[in-house]
Amino acid sequence: MSAGEIEIGSILVSSIEYPGNLSLVVFTAGCMLCCPYCHNPDLIVGGETVKTHEILQKIDESLDFIDSLVVTGGEPLMQYEEVLHVIKYAKSKGLKVKLDTNGYFTERLHEVLEWVDYVALDVKAPFNKYKDVIGDEIGQNVRESINLCRESPGTWLECRTTYVPGVLSPEDVVEIGRSIDCDEYTIQQFKNKVVLDAKLEETRNPTRAELMEIGKQVKPYLDRVKIKTSEFGDEIVD
Repeated sequence: MSAGEIEIGSILVSSIEYPGNLSLVVFTAGCMLCCPYCHNPDLIVGGETVKTHEILQKIDESLDFIDSLVVTGGEPLMQYEEVLHVIKYAKSKGLKVKLDTNGYFTERLHEVLEWVDYVALDVKAPFNKYKDVIGDEIGQNVRESINLCRESPGTWLECRTTYVPGVLSPEDVVEIGRSIDCDEYTIQQFKNKVVLDAKLEETRNPTRAELMEIGKQVKPYLDRVKIKTSEFGDEIVD
């Protein structure tokens, strides 16, 4: 892939990826991690290569009905230079920008934060258990990425954890909540329909009641806690 090109999975318009906004969503391809419960496994090794100016053109074509851009993946910061170009262009057009990241690339995240209004950062495990949960020891990177976002006053930080029974325990999620600082913490429902590790297809999906109970245990440590299920969407934990 040469300069001026970017690998993507798809582009779509969504009303849910950036809460309260209608967004053009760009799914970038490629990720350095192989989380066993990954719900976009087809994006890990790559996707379709397109010219970056085609993404900019798509932004222009969508300006009449969108107010934000979401860059997700995969891991967008693997393609840092092209993603930064797209983000800056979106900001120049008056759009809000949301970036989804796994927190691995701390230096690259630091460079893009000036143009990002909203970061959704995956916290996949307690910082000292990353190796056990996903096979990669990146907990310290994630901790540093959280700190960088908190030092960026104009950036809303959502941390989010997918609760996979048998991979994480409820106590693990509570430990995460106790050790992070963010504007919002979302506990997401694991879904076994599409996963990287076929063995997890036999893992049950946690219920809304389970997630709500975990959320209530987390709530004393954070101001704003949500659960997210396929049945009920986003729900604030009181």
